[in-house]
Amino acid sequence: MAARDALVAAAARFGFSATPRLDAELLLAHALDISRERLLLTLSDQAVPPAFADLVERRARHEPIAYITGTRAFWTIDLKVGPGVLVPRADSETLLEAAVAHFAGTSGPRTILDLGTGPGTLLLAALDQWPNATGLGVDASSQALDYARRNAAALGLADRARLEMGNWLADRDAGFDLILCNPPYIAADAALPPEVSAYEPAEALFAGADGLDAYRVLAPQIARALASGGVACIEIGHDQGESAAGLFRVEGFSLELRRDLAGRDRCLVATA
Repeated sequence: MAARDALVAAAARFGFSATPRLDAELLLAHALDISRERLLLTLSDQAVPPAFADLVERRARHEPIAYITGTRAFWTIDLKVGPGVLVPRADSETLLEAAVAHFAGTSGPRTILDLGTGPGTLLLAALDQWPNATGLGVDASSQALDYARRNAAALGLADRARLEMGNWLADRDAGFDLILCNPPYIAADAALPPEVSAYEPAEALFAGADGLDAYRVLAPQIARALASGGVACIEIGHDQGESAAGLFRVEGFSLELRRDLAGRDRCLVATA
């Protein structure tokens, strides 16, 4: 089968996906060990490798593209990901956009904290954004931290990124200029697509009956850890703009709500 026909056939099997053609292109590029851009430029010259069929079958079972290819682009970096870690999503880039806006016209943050860092997503993107900063990433999962360490090394950021296991901040350092956090915020009984519910770690997704359990713990911890003049950018669910914000207002924060590219509430910007 010609490469062009193979892409059409694969995309037809991915009707559950919001981006079936893109999924097929990413998988074929991965099978050929070339970039998607290179694939599109040379599509008529490409033969379909035998490995592509297996990749298509895995995606047809709703396995996330990032788990199949082992990598995910986020902000200005590429991250290694796999089973056991939350897949980085474009929605989370809203937190980096908020941080960039806060520090515009300055030299940027010097110290960064990422609570629930996963594979290093927000921490490493922030360190790449601000070359003079150092940071701490905390996660309760040893598997996630293993990915974070490998990503830090691959990106040349290992000397600026400290990675520690823990349940949020607890009694760790304080005085961070920038705090980033993408905690679990999904209600326990919420229905999720199979590619999320069947593959991604539940502990990184669900936060009690109302999805607010993590915020209840984090709000007072972030209040203690944030430096004067600093900012905390916290991801929220699209329907949690008021409910999550109330927990942070109790701690004395001034809040701004930022929306993602789809126009949905996505980030609480908290300043003291």
